[in-house]
Amino acid sequence: MKTVLLDTNAFTALFQGEVAVLDVVAKADCVYASAIVIGELEAGFRGGSRYADNLAVLDRFLAKPSVEILQVGRETGECFGRVKQALKAKGTPIPVNDIWVAAQCMESGALLVSYDGHFDVVDGLRLWSQPGTSTPSN
Repeated sequence: MKTVLLDTNAFTALFQGEVAVLDVVAKADCVYASAIVIGELEAGFRGGSRYADNLAVLDRFLAKPSVEILQVGRETGECFGRVKQALKAKGTPIPVNDIWVAAQCMESGALLVSYDGHFDVVDGLRLWSQPGTSTPSN
């Protein structure tokens, strides 16, 4: 089963009709939506002038049968701790919310779809290879 987890910027690209992200989503058996990412989207929506419209689009997407919302649990916390400590030891910190997203992705075994290059420093994370780039790292 091919599973993907969409980072916040991938959701934004999807909702804006970005063909590369649309293609990844169309080929996936299951699309994971992180509770952390949903929170980041909510914050962005609330800071804009189209909250209700954006929320309606998100809700329609989340209602699709192939979409599953990932919550944060004990195993996620363990993954978070390992990733955060490894990044600290390497001297390559990334934003805390992104560590949570990486932990959920690693826990679920999904491919992370993101435009953020800082995920490259997370060992063991399966990353989407953006069109025009090399194969996924890690």
